[in-house]
Amino acid sequence: MFPVLLRIGPLTIHTYGFFMAVGVAAALWFIYVQAKKLDYDTNKLLDAAFWIIVISLLGAKLILFFSHFSYYLENPGELLSLARSGGVFQGGLTFGLIFAIIYFRKKKIPFWSTADIVAPAIALGHGFGRLGCFSASCCYGRESSSALAVVFKSQYAHELTGVPLATPLYPVQLYESALNFLNFLFLLMILKRKKFVGQVFSFYIINYSVIRFFTEYFRGDHGENVYLIKGSSAFNSLSWPQFYCFLGLVLGIILYQILRRRKSD
Repeated sequence: MFPVLLRIGPLTIHTYGFFMAVGVAAALWFIYVQAKKLDYDTNKLLDAAFWIIVISLLGAKLILFFSHFSYYLENPGELLSLARSGGVFQGGLTFGLIFAIIYFRKKKIPFWSTADIVAPAIALGHGFGRLGCFSASCCYGRESSSALAVVFKSQYAHELTGVPLATPLYPVQLYESALNFLNFLFLLMILKRKKFVGQVFSFYIINYSVIRFFTEYFRGDHGENVYLIKGSSAFNSLSWPQFYCFLGLVLGIILYQILRRRKSD
């Protein structure tokens, strides 16, 4: 809706970048508060969170690059633009998780206990991130006749993201933002009452897999190559992100069952 938050001379502050910064700040604040409650080394944990965020952003960009290899090979500058190309969240999550496992082990940080703190923070930050997507008009929805449909009118946003103008679209970014905030609240309740380490993180993987699988039905920014199975409509098709969500759901359930049988990290 409003891809540019502020222009000051040559300086342009994009709304997407602003909401991403708010999301990162909110996530780090949550991790800090929870770590203090558990008497963790907050400096060590915040250092870890910083590097995980960096690796996650790089991973998200890397997956985006290989998903659209020929395009970004011809337009490498656009890959570095937050306003135009944010990245693939699932790729960032995978790279961040792998890095966290290695980093936590090296620094002797209890992995599953810490992951239980980080999981709600990811959901919180992601909720703000999707608000940024809506403002920038990226990750837009399919054409819709619903009363909830939104119409984008910014020519600048169209040039940045390719969003159709003057066309009613599902506000899928808001759907996912709201669901991520609800996931944060749900995970926070689990965190306060958890019965074993890793329970909150397992629920995050399960919940987000379901959330993303659902919202994929309403996405309109996908090309033909994103579909594993292409049917006559979105609801009888299966996209690659949905396939990864299915794998995530299965792995999340398996992880939950394994950790439930364990007593400690």
